Amino acid sequence: MSSKRARSDPGSWTGGKRQLKEREVAELNPLLSEAKEQVREAWSRGLEYSHEKGLILDTQPFAHCVIPNFVQSQRFLAGLQNELLRLNFYDKSNDLYKFKQSDDLRKKKEYHISALRKVLFEDFRTWLSDIIGIKLENTVDLSCAKYEYTDVLLCHDDELEGRRIAFILYLVPEWGKCDGGNLDLYGADDHYQPQQIVKSLTPSWNTLVFFEVSPVSHHQVSEVLSEEKCRLSVSGWFHGPSLERPARYIEPLSHRYPHIASDEKILYDWINPIYLDVSTQAHIQEEFEEESEILLKNFFKKETFQMVCKALQGSEIKWKRRGPANKRCYDQAEEDSLPDILAKCMELFSSEAMFLLLSNFTGLKLHFLAASNNDADEKDSEIEEHDGHEHPCSSIEKRNKCDSTERKDDTNEGEDVKPKKIEDPGESSKSWNEEFGGVTSYIAKGEDEELLSLCPEDNSLALIYRDKETLKFVKHINQRSISQCKKTHETKGFWDFNFVYYE
Repeated sequence: MSSKRARSDPGSWTGGKRQLKEREVAELNPLLSEAKEQVREAWSRGLEYSHEKGLILDTQPFAHCVIPNFVQSQRFLAGLQNELLRLNFYDKSNDLYKFKQSDDLRKKKEYHISALRKVLFEDFRTWLSDIIGIKLENTVDLSCAKYEYTDVLLCHDDELEGRRIAFILYLVPEWGKCDGGNLDLYGADDHYQPQQIVKSLTPSWNTLVFFEVSPVSHHQVSEVLSEEKCRLSVSGWFHGPSLERPARYIEPLSHRYPHIASDEKILYDWINPIYLDVSTQAHIQEEFEEESEILLKNFFKKETFQMVCKALQGSEIKWKRRGPANKRCYDQAEEDSLPDILAKCMELFSSEAMFLLLSNFTGLKLHFLAASNNDADEKDSEIEEHDGHEHPCSSIEKRNKCDSTERKDDTNEGEDVKPKKIEDPGESSKSWNEEFGGVTSYIAKGEDEELLSLCPEDNSLALIYRDKETLKFVKHINQRSISQCKKTHETKGFWDFNFVYYE
């Protein structure tokens, strides 16, 4: 009897389903049509424009547009969000990013994803083509990304053949700037290199941001700081004729310096006596020649190491930020500001005695007096060393949370034969965890698989043999390091002494 009433009810189940489907049609915000001519005019003239309903077109630091309430139906958006969250996501992690991404959405058959794809590929693409005055191609890249606690996408410009407009549609809960995950836009210098963040856009539900892909469209997704929220978005690129790209700027090479004349007394003042023993050196050389790398623990004398650590925390040291942000991001100490103990430490690694000791450790001819089993014409080989709570890069570096990174495209070719600089990437930590980031990864050129992963470790000297086909990068130091430091009252980050020697 109850079934009969249900079938005869005017709001029958079948009719209800049909009405529900009608309510879930994906339609663009009428604001796009309403403001179309004004936006097109502003874009063509390179002017700013804002609408009272929230649409904003800005030209600084590069052309971009923010469209609130992009899709009209909230019911449709809820359905879309549910479908997206049910997709298979894959971990994406390298020197540039760490987040989860879905497969390409172009062939997904779920109702809401298909409807969104149709709106983007047809209605929005037509509107966008009229705005920028360029016919965009039918092909569109489209995927879904999830950024959760400590996920990040570091500074880059999105430039790839055929990409013309990048876009992001946010499907996030209530979100504040303090949650991280902001879209940071960088200004550029005269060489088209990113300088500092000029503008940050905080994600908000059903807001679409698009910008023109160009030589100066440097941007990043800042690290997500919330442990509870998920930054869900659909993003991709519209294709069309690329903007003219200027010749790639080549950074000037660093100078190479010869060793400083010295006798072996400097070694006895600093280094653990066990490493000055001839039989120990022979054992180290045998292992190094077999593995092409070695970690020498407790390298400095204990009391000397403690003096170095104390000096690194001194307020008199002047630190300078190293960039550009699409290649590296950490602080480097200015050598003329170093206290005496650190200046002497740098002198140690530049000394003739150290060149000879490293030759004994490695079997490489790093000094003309050193014996070598290798061919003398192997001039492209490098030995990199990391000392103390330190990290790679030819100098003393301070690696801090969230900004400590060095990209694998920065191969440091042409660095000094002696330590050329001192950089500070963060303060030392006796219990550094690989989950914090700050790990140095070595990979073969053109490959993704790591050859070697080096985690910072107190008072340890790492020697790595590296040729031109081996690249390295330092992983971004994330929020977990700060959380750990608050619990243990330790200093955050770590310092890194880095040197490159040439055979």
